[in-house]
Amino acid sequence: MSEHIDPHADLGEEFPANEVEVHDDRDQVADAAAARFVEVLVAAQAANGSASVVLTGGSDGIRLLERVRKDSGDLDWSRLDVFWGDERFVPADSPDRNEGQAREALLDHVPLDPARVFPMAPSDGPYATPEEAAAAYSEIVHRHLAEHGSFDLQFLGMGPEGHMNSLFPHTDHVREQTEYVVAVRDCPKPPPTRVSGTLPLVHRARHVVLVVTGEGKAAAVAAALNGASPDDVPAAGATGSESTTWIVDDGAAADLLDD
Repeated sequence: MSEHIDPHADLGEEFPANEVEVHDDRDQVADAAAARFVEVLVAAQAANGSASVVLTGGSDGIRLLERVRKDSGDLDWSRLDVFWGDERFVPADSPDRNEGQAREALLDHVPLDPARVFPMAPSDGPYATPEEAAAAYSEIVHRHLAEHGSFDLQFLGMGPEGHMNSLFPHTDHVREQTEYVVAVRDCPKPPPTRVSGTLPLVHRARHVVLVVTGEGKAAAVAAALNGASPDDVPAAGATGSESTTWIVDDGAAADLLDD
């Protein structure tokens, strides 16, 4: 069973764009997120001829990709541009790489155009530092935005303290207001060295979907949806230009639901 709730019924005009879907468990969350993946991208292809998606890592992000692999509906994989919201700056064959996990779950099993898949560089790739890798990825992002104006869809997970991508509370990275991609050298969650999209990058997506499960994240979900500062709860700043949807399970929604 699932339900749609309005966490701001008594909060006037705050966060009017947020939609919250609450599902029984993480499997239902994955199914709903996968359906959203297909729905948005098929519509974008119908309207514009192609579509773009920015992927996230983490267990919830990979689970939804596994669901898309089972049923991608009318999505034309050859007309899809694939990006990542963040990446661990580790060797290409590291199991910590979001790219590798996404390929195993979905990307290696569908007929994508390899020229339209844009992973962030690994530490043993062409760039010696995460700063160089971030600058290179920023150029890729700028080229895409110059041609298309926006990304169609960005998926995000969220940590128990409210981080998303590799943007953690009370850091310069979450406060970044101009750059689309930054190097992160002091991430509190290992591995510490990463390349991450910023809030300005998230804001260039037409549709943003946050996929969150587990009671341990309930307080951060409630804070993000009830007006927390992005400096305190980075996910509070994750909004799309046309829609922002939180797809959560009962545990993650525990502090939103009425007793």
